Order: sequence, then C-alpha cells, then structure tokens
Amino acid sequence: MKKLHVLLLLCLFAACNEKGKDNNATDASYKDEQTFAQPDKAVVKHLNLTLAVDFATQQMTGKAAWDIDNVSKGNEIIFDANTLSIQKVTLGDDEKETKYSLDSAVKYKGQALHVAIQPDTKKVNIYYTTSKNATAVQWLTPAQTAGKKSPFLFTQSESILARTWVPCQDGPGIRFTYEATVTVPKDLMAVMSADNPQQKNAEGVYHFKQSHPIPSYLLALAVGDLAFKAIDNRTGVYAEPSVVEKAAWEFVDMGKMVDAAEKLYGPYRWGRYDVLILPPSFPFGGMENPNLTFATPTLIAGDRSLVNVIAHELAHSWSGNLVTNATWNDMWLNEGFTVYFERRIVEAVYGKKDAQMQEVLGRQELLHFMHEIGDTSRDTKLKGEYDGRDPDDAITDIPYEKGYAFLRTLEEAVGRDSFDVFLKQYFDTHAFQSRTTEQFLADVNSKLLKGDTAKANAIRIHEWVYGTGLPSNVAPTHPENFKAIDSLLAAWSQTGNATGFSKLVVNTNEKLYFISHLPENTDAAKMAVLDKEFRFTQSGNAEIQCAWYVLGIRYKYTPVDEPLKKFLSSVGRRKFLTPLYKELIKTPEGKVRALAIFESAKAGYHPLAVQSIGDLLK
Repeated sequence: MKKLHVLLLLCLFAACNEKGKDNNATDASYKDEQTFAQPDKAVVKHLNLTLAVDFATQQMTGKAAWDIDNVSKGNEIIFDANTLSIQKVTLGDDEKETKYSLDSAVKYKGQALHVAIQPDTKKVNIYYTTSKNATAVQWLTPAQTAGKKSPFLFTQSESILARTWVPCQDGPGIRFTYEATVTVPKDLMAVMSADNPQQKNAEGVYHFKQSHPIPSYLLALAVGDLAFKAIDNRTGVYAEPSVVEKAAWEFVDMGKMVDAAEKLYGPYRWGRYDVLILPPSFPFGGMENPNLTFATPTLIAGDRSLVNVIAHELAHSWSGNLVTNATWNDMWLNEGFTVYFERRIVEAVYGKKDAQMQEVLGRQELLHFMHEIGDTSRDTKLKGEYDGRDPDDAITDIPYEKGYAFLRTLEEAVGRDSFDVFLKQYFDTHAFQSRTTEQFLADVNSKLLKGDTAKANAIRIHEWVYGTGLPSNVAPTHPENFKAIDSLLAAWSQTGNATGFSKLVVNTNEKLYFISHLPENTDAAKMAVLDKEFRFTQSGNAEIQCAWYVLGIRYKYTPVDEPLKKFLSSVGRRKFLTPLYKELIKTPEGKVRALAIFESAKAGYHPLAVQSIGDLLK
C-alpha cells in the first residue's frame, strides 16, 4: 500500500500546473493566505518608487507608481499595506484621482488597500507616508552606529514587512521589476537591492534599477554614512568608514565563493555581488537582498571564521532570489536549498572537512529544536502550516536543517553527479519564478527519479515533506571529524585537566562542538579551568560568546555576567538574543536580570527582536 500511495502521490505532483514561459508570470494554481492581493485578477509588474527620507520625523514620504496587468479586466486591484498613511491614489500618467479604501487591520497582515481601476488601467500611483512604527524600518541615532556621528536607516522586508514601507502586493509568488529615486541628507548615501552607487554624491539624490523580477520581501533600502571597498571586479563591501577595511579583509574570499557557486549551478545573474555591513541591531546573520546582502557585524570575527554566512547569502542568489518559494509555507525551498548550496560552496573553497563539521553542528541544532518543541509538532513539517499565523514563526531550524537533510538524502539516493545536474537544470528552467513544494516534487519525479517508484519509495518523500519529525533514512553526518575532540572531552571528564587543550581545539567549528558537548557535571569551577585555558569569555567571536555565555548562565559562572550584559546590549541578532534570554528566564533571579537588561537594551534592537524577545519575557 505504501508503494501505491507514493506512486499515486507522485503522479498527482506531476500533474501540478506549471508556469508558462513568462518569467514574470504569476501562478494562480495556489493561494497565498499571507497577502490580501488577488494576483489572478490584477497583478503588479513594475514599480517606480520615489522616496524622501526624513530622519527628523523618522518617516519616509513617497509615491509608489505601479505598472499593472489587469488580468480579469475588472474594476479593482488590491494591495497590502500596514501602518501606512495613504494620501491619495491616481491612475495613469495623467494622474486622475480614483477611489480607494483600507479595510480594518488584521493581526500580522495589516490592511487590504482596495483601489478602483478601469478595465484598461495600466498604472496605479499611490501617494503615502510611512509610520514611525513601521516594523520593517529601523531608525538609528548616531550613538547607535559605529561612527557615532551620523544617523542610519535600514529596512528588513522578510517575511511580510515590505507592506510597512511600500504599498505593494506582498507575497513571494508575486514578482516585479523596480526603479527608485531616493532623496536623503546630503552627507549620507543610499543603497538598495539593485544596481548601486559606490560613492556619495553632492545632491543626496540616488537612482536605482532592478531589472530582474523580484518578490516584495527582497525590496531593501539602507541610508547612512557609507564607504565602499572593492574585493574584485564584481564583489565588494559597503560599511561605515571605520568598519569597511575590517569587513573587506574578513570577506576577502567573496570572489572565490561566487566562482565556486557558478561552477556548481550556473551563472550568477545579478551583475555585482556586494555585502553591506549594518549596525549591530540587525536582527539576522544576513539578508539576501539581490545585488547587496545585508549582514550583521557579528560576522567580523577578525579571523575569517564566520564567512559561511556570506556563502549562505550568496547561495540565495540562486535558491530564493532566482527561484523563490511561492508561499511562506514553502520556505524550505528557499532555506533548505540554500543551506545545501552553502555547504557545497564551503566545501569547494575551504575543504570537505569544514563543510562536514558544519553539517554535524547543524544536525545538532535541528535535533535540539525538535526535542524542544516535540518531534510530533506540526511545526516540524517541511511543508509549513502558517496560514493565519505570523510567517516569521517559520524561521526555525526546520526549513533550514531539515530541508538540507532531505536534499542530502536525495543526493545520497541518486548520486551527487546526477543531483548536481538536476539542481542546475532546476535553477535554469525556473529562473525568476516562484515555486510551490508540489511543483518541486513534480520536478523530482519527472526529471530526477524519472518515474522510478522503487527509488521514490525508498526515499520516503511524502514522509519527509508532510510528516513530522525526522525520518529514519536521513543521510548520515560525519562526526568522525570531531573524534579528537571527543577524546579530549572524555579525558576532561576523568581528570578535569584542560592544559594544552587550546592548542588542539583550534577552529570555530571545533570550539563550538567542544562547548556544546561539555558533560552534564560541568559547574562554575570547571568552567573557570576551561576559561583559563581558552579565554572563551573574552572571545571576539559572537558564535563562541553566545554558546559560552549560555553555559555561564546555566552554571552560575559569574565572570560572564558583565560580558553577557555588554553582549546583550550591543548585539541585536536574534540567533544570539533568543537562547541567552531563554536561559536567563529559567530561574526567578535570572528573569529579573533578563527584564532589566532588555529594558535598557531594547532601544538598540530591531522591532522584530523587540517583539520576539518581549513575547519571550512575558
């Protein structure tokens, strides 16, 4: 029966509606519940955005001029908006005013903006102002920047936050090209997810063009005192002047990464690949905005040990930006693919051992997350169930590491060479399109497995994608790379003597494995011995600091108290904030500390971090 079920399922997948040849087409065969838009009736095609940035009021005033396709020849087009103030809406180049209305706000989603149009309408112009409370936008004072002299602004549109700074059709399955003119204070520079300037101009007016169709979550803007330094002819870094040289040194291998990625899965199609180092409040490790990855300064460890995050964001230029998840329930198509691709880039540039070590650490995090929420939780399914919920809740280890594990299992089943041919063809065939899980599985059946039901049955595709937990046929990791560390940990458990360990546990992967596998009987006295040997408390590596400070809280190792407070007050990346605050609130006295630190630090956190950590501390 199982074999028959898989065969029927794969036949159904193969019959799924495929997109046509128009790369900017919108597929109406699925419904995205996270957007109010009805793209099967009227859909956006191109945005001409005019924005004026006002740091005094912490608002942006703009005009979003949308070229549209009135597919149904109806009398309405629907946009997404959230906390926007709409002044007026006009139609066409002659700007004839038209009626519009905003529905009542819905939690997470904001409001539907209904605009009256004619059957032949081709352009809709929306005049608006952003709110100070726009969740996608963070306004930083000079004191919150590296240079301490100029303010800074950046946006973070994923998952459904673009609608808080641009009225748009805010779903990953809706793609459009864009141009923008942005006016900023004359001593600052603006950059976007598009072709960018490399130096300031005297007028403070910047023009941008993104000629490839992208979804709204990849709309991005940053404004600040920025400098640029090239790494090679198509890669470079933007950062505040005091940071740019350090960033360029840290990410010197970016060009090699692009070359390695192209050898794997075809040409890089976006022109330049640059990285912008943001102030510390940025809530993620990186955001894959086309042409210009936004990155946290916590990647600048001083030893090039955390550049796998850059490999990850670069990989998104294929998996995510080039071929995109159609809805946020399909997020694993972005993130699982990108983790797989990231580790292939790391293997090509830094060697197989590094990639395998990261795989072990990633599997470790996945199993820990599943244990935490329960491996029968619906949130352990690859195909997510986030309708009616905040799609940011989908940003867990499941789409990343379970998605990666599924792809590795496919690779093991068919062989790496065949899998590489399939992935390259997948990116080529569906470039600048958005895809559902079911459409991907149809491709797996027809182009990778070629109807081989025995192989499909052995892989257990349905269980992987729609089942909870982790299937038992998961591709194995390679813990043998940590055998020497395991021996040291065993010796440490017996003797408590760590002399010389720091000469044997050298790179970041090894240190993270060592810290995460310390025995249950660790206490403050034993941590002091290890700290004397490794100086973990004084580490400049944010990954190591976070892992070590979690144990410091757990085992009441007081030398970490002040560094922990400083860390939580100077870093806004949720990957680090969440486990540290979680550990603090496990005890009554820890919760008091957590609330006090959060109260003093939250002004420097991004609104997303304020929301998630605030919810955690309730």
